[in-house]
Amino acid sequence: MGALDEPLTKLVGDRTAKVLADSLKLRTVGDLLHHYPRRYVERGQLTSLDELEIDEHVTVLARIEKVTLIPFRGRKGDRLEVVVTDGRSRLSLVFFNQGWRQKDLKAGAQGLFAGKVGVFNRTRQLVSPDYQLLDEEAGSDAAQQFAGRLIPVYGASAQMPSWKLSICIETALTKHLGDVGEPLPAELRERHDLIPLPEALELIHRPRSQADRERAQGRLRWDEAFVLQVALAQRRAADSALPAKPRRAREGGLLDAFDARLPFTLTEGQEKVSAEIAADLASEHPMHRLLQGEVGSGKTLVALRAMLAVVDAGGQAVLLAPTEVLAQQHHRSVVEMMGDLAEGGMLGGSDLGTRVVLLTGSMGVPARRQALLDMACGDAGIAIGTHALIEDKVQFQDLGLVVVDEQHRFGVEQRDALRAKGEQPPHLLVMTATPIPRTVAMTVFGDLETSVLDQLPAGRSPISTHVVPAVEKPNFLARAWERVREEAAKGHQAYVVCPRIGDEEPADPKAAKKKRQAPAAEDDLEDVGAGSDERRPPLSVVETAEMLAKGPLAGLRVEILHGRLAPDAKDEVMRRFAAGEVDVLVATTVIEVGVNVPNSTAMVIMDADRFGVSQLHQLRGRVGRGSAAGLCLLVSDMPAASPARARLDAVAGTLDGFELSRIDLEQRREGDVLGQAQSGVKSSLKVLSVLEDEEVIVTARAEATRLVAEDPALAAHPDLRTALESLLDADRAAYMEKG
Repeated sequence: MGALDEPLTKLVGDRTAKVLADSLKLRTVGDLLHHYPRRYVERGQLTSLDELEIDEHVTVLARIEKVTLIPFRGRKGDRLEVVVTDGRSRLSLVFFNQGWRQKDLKAGAQGLFAGKVGVFNRTRQLVSPDYQLLDEEAGSDAAQQFAGRLIPVYGASAQMPSWKLSICIETALTKHLGDVGEPLPAELRERHDLIPLPEALELIHRPRSQADRERAQGRLRWDEAFVLQVALAQRRAADSALPAKPRRAREGGLLDAFDARLPFTLTEGQEKVSAEIAADLASEHPMHRLLQGEVGSGKTLVALRAMLAVVDAGGQAVLLAPTEVLAQQHHRSVVEMMGDLAEGGMLGGSDLGTRVVLLTGSMGVPARRQALLDMACGDAGIAIGTHALIEDKVQFQDLGLVVVDEQHRFGVEQRDALRAKGEQPPHLLVMTATPIPRTVAMTVFGDLETSVLDQLPAGRSPISTHVVPAVEKPNFLARAWERVREEAAKGHQAYVVCPRIGDEEPADPKAAKKKRQAPAAEDDLEDVGAGSDERRPPLSVVETAEMLAKGPLAGLRVEILHGRLAPDAKDEVMRRFAAGEVDVLVATTVIEVGVNVPNSTAMVIMDADRFGVSQLHQLRGRVGRGSAAGLCLLVSDMPAASPARARLDAVAGTLDGFELSRIDLEQRREGDVLGQAQSGVKSSLKVLSVLEDEEVIVTARAEATRLVAEDPALAAHPDLRTALESLLDADRAAYMEKG
């Protein structure tokens, strides 16, 4: 075990080590040294107090303006009130029965003050905050520690304020800076003018200037990018060394017959991506490809053509979907597109055809048994289903291709269990309906080759999107329902999307009232991107459908769809909606992806501010799928100047999913980006921004690929190997290998 792996108990003692572990998840010397400051302040540069948010844990640099000791009336004790200022705004510090602090806290002194922001009598305050005065005359430790330097402000906790953390880090730097290894090869550092890692850690924690800070961050950015790209490069190299059975479509076979029946020509983008996939399938090594693209760009069609090529070559293909509704929709769409080509070996089926089976957890025993038999004996060339496909009893005669839809919803072990059902590793095609900026794709899916569909098929209509401010302009909401009626009058259909199901109200009226007044419970929400907050509960499908059917949409055929309906009921509702027997479908986000009803032209999204930007883009992609123009109305009761409304305005302002995904990711922590899709990697990037540091990511990928090609086991780079091990623990390394 290296010095950086030592438990913090040896460095700071048991008590402090426990606080660091419990509140900040810092357990080793290395964890502590890599806990970088969130920001820096200069002596005399006071914190802007008017930007503090209620309930936020803060550390502020401020000047004491006034100190007052107020005895309690009619009882023992007192309250010490200290007013601090940044020169414009004020913040109140309150200490109960601690009058002795007047000796330290004197008007004119500057200090660091840490606590949780509260409010009392409309005044923001910190109750019993920790503080550290920066008073040279008093000779304080902090004044000496930060003399002539930028003052680091760390992500801290109530039990461990920033300056106490700073003292722990100072101790680690003093004792262990010489033990820090050097994961970047010397020639790489020289090529890119990077300072050594010990110097970078010194300067990130003890900068004397902004230039010091920038040099340190530049080096640490490279560490994060390079170590991650080495992990992905090793995995690419390992995958490319595996054997796989080539799968080439035969001339005059199933794929040619399918193409001949298509009522349209493929877009240039679909042709290009199909050619990339065909080349991968013909290789003797397994394909690992990410297929991403705009809503409605035809990803499913491209994936189906790949599956038909594999069936042509004598193999079988599987399409794994995250929900039963989506699996059923994919099955229905594939069967409709293939016609009698999906009835191989059946009466009336094409001689060139195969069988397309569906397998979900809720299927009846006879249908399930038949599907399992068709897969095991090879009669079913294509299987579509949910996680039920992963169960041990599911067997294939010759699995050649696994297509994973909405891959971020599946754990790596689930995908691996399905891939393991092939005699040799099957080819893998990962689809995502959320467009991903190039740098994110390289960082999160760097082990996959990437194909992008950015053209919409001919005949797709534009979608106009508008924000409906329900509180500010209630007549706009009334007009929204009129627009739905107008679309229905033209013979078209509409969706109304709500963030909550609403069939879980308690029977007791008092409990129901209490529940309505409380924020929505976690299991009350179905896949809401932006979550819930402390205002009224989100609108629900059940209540909204009832309100619409009795009110503004009375006389129209209104039905509901959500994840808690029985599978047969869900399938029946979708069948009737697709057949035009339902005018308005009030649903949760179960319709977010895969649902294709070209006659649907309007969508109203209630409480739209509760959804994420990319999710809103996915939802509106359900309309405008035919020749008639699409309309999407985003209903919100948030004020015009709020960040939530700014998000909605961004969605209304562009149909470019790549631009919207960039906006979406800018509003989230970088860790969310990695944590969602790259399960094998610790999910916090501390310095590297996957959106802003494109040049570093691109260059690091090239450097990592070159190094791994020369030294696959990193035998000549022990410190890099150690850094890789700290990025990937044993379980996560297994994740990366399985993929």
